[in-house]
Amino acid sequence: MILVLVKALSDVCAGTSGFLLDFSSQTSPGTDNGEALPESIPSAPGTLPHFIEEPDDAYIIKSNPIALRCKARPAMQIFFKCNGEWVHQNEHVSEETLDESSGLKVREVFINVTRQQVEDFHGPEDYWCQCVAWSHLGTSKSRKASVRIAYLRKNFEQDPQGREVPIEGMIVLHCRPPEGVPAAEVEWLKNEEPIDSEQDENIDTRADHNLIIRQARLSDSGNYTCMAANIVAKRRSLSATVVVYVNGGWSSWTEWSACNVRCGRGWQKRSRTCTNPAPLNGGAFCEGMSVQKITCTSLCPVDGSWEVWSEWSVCSPECEHLRIRECTAPPPRNGGKFCEGLSQESENCTDGLCILDKKPLHEIKPQSIENASDIALYSGLGAAVVAVAVLVIGVTLYRRSQSDYGVDVIDSSALTGGFQTFNFKTVRQGNSLLLNSAMQPDLTVSRTYSGPICLQDPLDKELMTESSLFNPLSDIKVKVQSSFMVSLGVSERAEYHGKNHSRTFPHGNNHSFSTMHPRNKMPYIQNLSSLPTRTELRTTGVFGHLGGRLVMPNTGVSLLIPHGAIPEENSWEIYMSINQGEPSLQSDGSEVLLSPEVTCGPPDMIVTTPFALTIPHCADVSSEHWNIHLKKRTQQGKWEEVMSVEDESTSCYCLLDPFACHVLLDSFGTYALTGEPITDCAVKQLKVAVFGCMSCNSLDYNLRVYCVDNTPCAFQEVVSDESHQGGQLLEEPKLLHFKGNTFSLQISVLDIPPFLWRIKPFTACQEVPFSRVWCSNRQPLHCAFSLERYTPTTTQLSCKICIRQLKGHEQILQVQTSILESERETITFFAQEDSTFPAQTGPKAFKIPYSIRQRICATFDTPNAKGKDWQMLAQKNSINRNLSYFATQSSPSAVILNLWEARHQHDGDLDSLACALEEIGRTHMKLSNISESQLDEADFNYSRQNGL
Repeated sequence: MILVLVKALSDVCAGTSGFLLDFSSQTSPGTDNGEALPESIPSAPGTLPHFIEEPDDAYIIKSNPIALRCKARPAMQIFFKCNGEWVHQNEHVSEETLDESSGLKVREVFINVTRQQVEDFHGPEDYWCQCVAWSHLGTSKSRKASVRIAYLRKNFEQDPQGREVPIEGMIVLHCRPPEGVPAAEVEWLKNEEPIDSEQDENIDTRADHNLIIRQARLSDSGNYTCMAANIVAKRRSLSATVVVYVNGGWSSWTEWSACNVRCGRGWQKRSRTCTNPAPLNGGAFCEGMSVQKITCTSLCPVDGSWEVWSEWSVCSPECEHLRIRECTAPPPRNGGKFCEGLSQESENCTDGLCILDKKPLHEIKPQSIENASDIALYSGLGAAVVAVAVLVIGVTLYRRSQSDYGVDVIDSSALTGGFQTFNFKTVRQGNSLLLNSAMQPDLTVSRTYSGPICLQDPLDKELMTESSLFNPLSDIKVKVQSSFMVSLGVSERAEYHGKNHSRTFPHGNNHSFSTMHPRNKMPYIQNLSSLPTRTELRTTGVFGHLGGRLVMPNTGVSLLIPHGAIPEENSWEIYMSINQGEPSLQSDGSEVLLSPEVTCGPPDMIVTTPFALTIPHCADVSSEHWNIHLKKRTQQGKWEEVMSVEDESTSCYCLLDPFACHVLLDSFGTYALTGEPITDCAVKQLKVAVFGCMSCNSLDYNLRVYCVDNTPCAFQEVVSDESHQGGQLLEEPKLLHFKGNTFSLQISVLDIPPFLWRIKPFTACQEVPFSRVWCSNRQPLHCAFSLERYTPTTTQLSCKICIRQLKGHEQILQVQTSILESERETITFFAQEDSTFPAQTGPKAFKIPYSIRQRICATFDTPNAKGKDWQMLAQKNSINRNLSYFATQSSPSAVILNLWEARHQHDGDLDSLACALEEIGRTHMKLSNISESQLDEADFNYSRQNGL
């Protein structure tokens, strides 16, 4: 039957293009066993089928089937063939319509393809389907449409990586999206906002899914994310942080400053800042020095001086002769002053015998001169009368006021304006103010003061405690001005005679004692002359290869011996002392001692790594007002300058903090800080404190006001002295900023309760000259005020102590105390934290565990192209100058950490160092998260490894 059908079709198609269809090889789509195509095919003339719609490629999403469609005309039948096999006719859905324009039949067929069908196919290519359409003239085949299962994997084949690039550098972020069908489209996000490369010509996202920024700008810093999406899902890559950094650049040099000295050899400096541009986003700091100094020499001004007078000229017709002199011996130079006085002198050359208008010259006198002489005569007589009257009244009133205190003024010159000596006579027997009025005065001791009541050294304190100001048993001579203010000039040493005794102290040190003639000791007061004369504070410790820390309790002085500074299997007894006697460093010119003299030794000890010495100072630090020097005492006792704090040096390093100076040294010895004020605004910080105690007289109460350099060791000396004489700190000490403007210091007692207390005459306000305060050389400046109660029932004292510099800073100490010892509040002198262990050795002496310290050094000692090395570590720890010193060290990072240990010995944690490391970003060590147990464990492991 098939052959007959072929024959019929051949006859119909005769004369055409020779279309041949081998139906013998075709099986019917309607049967599974290969039965033939339909027998009846119309023989009407027509055209081959033309596909109006062919099946498209499709993707199966999840488990949803897809529909494949095709449409052809003219078409009597359309069937789908998938993967070379006919699709059963029952799975076809067909529709037939008539094309009105051509009158031909249009047939549309579609089938559904399921996920299971696609998964079950295991051919060499993708699952495909094709349409076959029949017409009167033959068949036509459509394109093959592939059917695939859509998916998108989760993980990106390559995530973008963070970058740090310099400004105007190129940024390339790579992104390879996850595998998927169909292939995923890639989109870039910056800070969660889509990037439109068409609007920004500097950005290109077309090259193989990569993001390219041709020239980096600061605004390009941010978090970048690669987004991949297809018809199935969206995937998001890890964010990549892009940092565009700016390396620092130097600004232009400033003009050279004026020479710092008016004449002679000095220095000029100029500076520049790392602000052109400033480092940004971790960019490298500028390399080189920020300050340059050169020496300068200014010609000193020379004041002019007169030559000798010339000979007198011949006598003129006017009966005068002349002589002259010139300002040429030498003439003024370089802005010096011209000579003072007249350059020409004339006088009568006839001894008054010259006749002028028939009268001797000496008889010619103008009338105005005679009248003026009369007025001057009468005015002088009147002033003399008034002065005598005032003098008599003043002496009377003064003697009457002094009689209330058992003191007679026997020299009235105190009220005449002269600064002369007057005597306080010994109190007569029977004075009710004395606890033991029968006691005879001690005539074996003689004291003479030629100066103020304010005392400066311990010997003065001893004499004042025993003097008639507090215990009127002996004669004393005091200079007093005519006003009610005691002016304190530079006093001389008081004349004193006593016996010397020696006592034995530990370590074999002999301390001498200076005692006065034996007498009864009154309550609340002790004889200061029985105290030992301290010459130094001293502490020692034994240190080895592990290093450690030596602290002088309550002085601010400490010594840090780094790990490895002492060779292995060696140990040294290291000592440290503070000179408490007269300073051996004598100031030259305007130079001022700003710190204690600190000695560390032994001097012959050699260290392989610089040690850190911390010395307190009293300067208000400012490079504009101070020129601060570090000095060292030689073996011959002379002092030599080691370096200026602002200078560049490779021999040592000075780091000046507001209250202390940390010095890196490689040799032991005696060191001190001195300062040369550059302007009048240079400030010394003084600590002012008030102490009080009962006098030997039960109605008297003594206030002692101290002004000392603001260093812990200077105040410790005051506290020690006061504790021996029963003194009580009445108010928290305060800081006074004392300017170098030559104005004096005033100390006064204010707001004394009336009818309860009164202050003895001439002590309500006391004045200290500028030079006495400015050049005090750490010796305690001490002013005494003596108050008296009206009745013994008064036990509370309330007043104010005003300490101020004329045209300068002022501080008020509020005194509110009970004079009864049992009712007083105790004010702590010092915190005890640094006095528990003066010497600490091994890992416990350092805040940074040794293992972490090694990691930091290994990280930052290695040079880095971005400048993230030891130089940035120094910068982040506020070490910005003289970096050339660290460059000479074998491990710059280790020396920087030693300096950090010295600066932060009283800090409680490692937060400042942790912040510095995190800002640099070259290490993942989170020091701020290290617990105490971890630190202890690190120390234990290190000790075990080293056989400790």
